[in-house]
Amino acid sequence: MRDDNRMPRKNPRDGRKPTSGGPSSGRPAPQAKGRPAPQAKNLPRRIAWEVLVDVETKDSYANLLLPAKLARTHMESQDAAFTTELTYGSLRQQEFYDAIIAKAANRPIDSIDPEPLAGMRLGAHQILSMRVPDHAALSETVAVVKSYAPKTAGFVNAVLRRISEIDRAEWLRRVTAGATPVGSQSIEYSHPEWIVRALTQALRGHGRSADELVALLEADNAAAKVSVSALPGLIDRDELPGQPTELSPIGVTLDTAVPKNVDAVAAGRARVQDEGSALVALALAHAEAPAGTWADLCAGPGGKAAVLAAVAKQTGIQLDAFDSSEHRVELVRNSTQALDNVTTRVQDARDATGPYAKVLVDVPCSGLGALRRRPEARYRRRPEDINALAALQRELLTAALDACAPGGVAAYSTCSPHYAETVLVVDDVLRGTDVEVLDTPAVLAEVTGSAADGFASVSRGGGRYAQLWPHVHNTDGMFLALLRKAN
Repeated sequence: MRDDNRMPRKNPRDGRKPTSGGPSSGRPAPQAKGRPAPQAKNLPRRIAWEVLVDVETKDSYANLLLPAKLARTHMESQDAAFTTELTYGSLRQQEFYDAIIAKAANRPIDSIDPEPLAGMRLGAHQILSMRVPDHAALSETVAVVKSYAPKTAGFVNAVLRRISEIDRAEWLRRVTAGATPVGSQSIEYSHPEWIVRALTQALRGHGRSADELVALLEADNAAAKVSVSALPGLIDRDELPGQPTELSPIGVTLDTAVPKNVDAVAAGRARVQDEGSALVALALAHAEAPAGTWADLCAGPGGKAAVLAAVAKQTGIQLDAFDSSEHRVELVRNSTQALDNVTTRVQDARDATGPYAKVLVDVPCSGLGALRRRPEARYRRRPEDINALAALQRELLTAALDACAPGGVAAYSTCSPHYAETVLVVDDVLRGTDVEVLDTPAVLAEVTGSAADGFASVSRGGGRYAQLWPHVHNTDGMFLALLRKAN
């Protein structure tokens, strides 16, 4: 009989389900005879554990799973915030915690099943990075694991006790001993080494100093506030609860972790949206162009399309919103439910015809600019993904320019600062064309009331590309190039 504490870890992509009664089962966990169900006070840890297991075993995304779970439980704001920090904090610092767990358990991470491993990560985050008493972190976390995977609870308890015996600084010293500088940064800030190198190159490539790397890595690991955009013409941001955002003139940051509880969000008059994403849409809307219909060629899930359509509606302009996925088109329809000037359809962006006065192509990318909101993406992407994405990005930008009317403006954006997904893509597509690069930072300056140079990337001809940064602008790392097609 095998040791229950040495269960081989399931491959997250092998299609097998986690322990019966776990987060994917759709039913309560089976209880051993005489064991009470988890108490309500432990609900935040239970939900966080469920999300961590599904992220590990089903390639789920925490930013999709967690809000839905919080909405169903009707948690009070303080408990919802605690649950959010448990979940996202454990994911953001996963690589650091895994290095510690491997030492405390004296075995490779790959030899530990997802259910106990999720409990260990959850407990490690409370012990090392939150103001949770060690006894509470241990007992309450082990209680959750015991409810779903009782045979592993003793193992989890033993590992967490070992972790609690040493403080964070000493653990950091131990797990980084002998590592290269890049390897040490990778462990300490929980970014794979290739991403540490890529972000270093990105800072340099966009004209910033590589000395900003640590600040950027820290920003990726900082909790991002929930941001909401008030759709122009439908509601003013002063009518929304929360604080006005620093850059976006239509944004607020909310104090609640459950934005669906805000009436305007539920009614479609406001959208949950990072400030950087809102600025991309507002910049394109602000750029001068001939009269005519606008288009969003990669519109799902619809946040930028909603802002574009709201601005367009004020002057009687239509928006065509496409996506190649029926599911994502349905999300666009939901995002624009309060607007009647939007046409949606399932269509590959490369088949767009036009001509359109303004075209947004927010291309699929590595997501390295949104790691603070989608922390698990850092562990799923591989260096080889970049080349495949860049090839698609070139095709999509070419299609956007082809669909643009003479004198019209195309906006190329990505949620990534990676040089190969941003500057190199636009440079390659524009080579040999008479497309004009607009001064994108200047347009952003007009939209935000901030200094243009703060958004600047590289200069091309008489124009410039723009790059937003989490550690500079407190937004996702959005890249934007505004391009005018020749008459």
